[in-house]
Amino acid sequence: MKIGVPKEIKDNENRVGMTPAGVAELVKHGHNVVVQHTAGEGSGFSDADYEKVGAKILPTIEDVYAEAEMIVKVKEPIAPEYPLVRKGQVVFTYFHFACERELTDAMLKSGATCIAYETVEKDDHSLPLLIPMSEVAGRMATQNGAYYLQKTQGGKGKLMAGVPGVKPARVLVLGAGTVGEAAARIAVGMGADVTITDISLPRLKRLAADMPTVHTLYSSEHNIRMELPTVDIVIGSVLVPGDAAPRLITRDMLKLMEPGTVLVDVAIDQGGCFETSHPTKHSDPVYTIDGIVHYAVANIPGAVPNTSTMALTNATLRYAVALADKGWQQACRDDVALRRGVNITDGKITYEAVAKVFNLPYTPLEL
Repeated sequence: MKIGVPKEIKDNENRVGMTPAGVAELVKHGHNVVVQHTAGEGSGFSDADYEKVGAKILPTIEDVYAEAEMIVKVKEPIAPEYPLVRKGQVVFTYFHFACERELTDAMLKSGATCIAYETVEKDDHSLPLLIPMSEVAGRMATQNGAYYLQKTQGGKGKLMAGVPGVKPARVLVLGAGTVGEAAARIAVGMGADVTITDISLPRLKRLAADMPTVHTLYSSEHNIRMELPTVDIVIGSVLVPGDAAPRLITRDMLKLMEPGTVLVDVAIDQGGCFETSHPTKHSDPVYTIDGIVHYAVANIPGAVPNTSTMALTNATLRYAVALADKGWQQACRDDVALRRGVNITDGKITYEAVAKVFNLPYTPLEL
């Protein structure tokens, strides 16, 4: 199979879909890999690094899409890429269709097979291709929250750890999944007073045992409202795989918080879990509503591309190899987790949550 690795063109997205080590493995399996010129530079990988392991460097993104049977990338295609995706092509990336109707329509029109990293799901409900970026995003959510809590960045002017005689900052983490746990661990490490919420009592019980200094709280609107008057940073990390995120903080709840409170919406890829969230970019990451600072960058791990690209390739490579070795249909027959990743194929939506969000027809993949 011919696999293409284009350069990401989303704002300040410096990750790349495959490291040279990953390309070497695909070449070892007898596949041809084409990489766009300078695609890996933002992550610290030169064209020469890819050529050394057997990749062919192509000058433009159009060339890569035209030659490749399967595209392996990081973020969803954006408008300039829509016409490049063609019928019968496999696109393997993060899609987050549920929050982007234009993207969904474009991929339906293309006739391509769209396999979304974020919905590749094992029987134990773990999400192996979302976990590495969730770990990065959770860690960075706390870092960024602490930065924007500074008075010079619009925040309250509080230090996360406080100092002797002065209380530390209070951090509220909504959602105790991979992102939430990572965010809480970093917040604890920075010396903050941390509370984490979830609707899973077994999950909260485990976290309470693992991090005894973290307060756990059952997630309900009442409980969240009670916490907001005294928090300094709120990190939104809830996830419903493939579906839009629930809105846990509404516009009217902003008035419960003190001016300069920082909201970090890690769920923005799935539409956001704060009613007042809208996607921002690394080049313009924050905005303020009713005195509350909002950070809602849709590709948080893109700020640390070297770490993120290596972590992502570690997770995706085995699936990319299977798709290339067997073809997408046989690979999905053999692996139920990969099969759940197929969101769109041949102009049909095959992931039920996406179809429901847009009230569009759903076709089970088996059909």
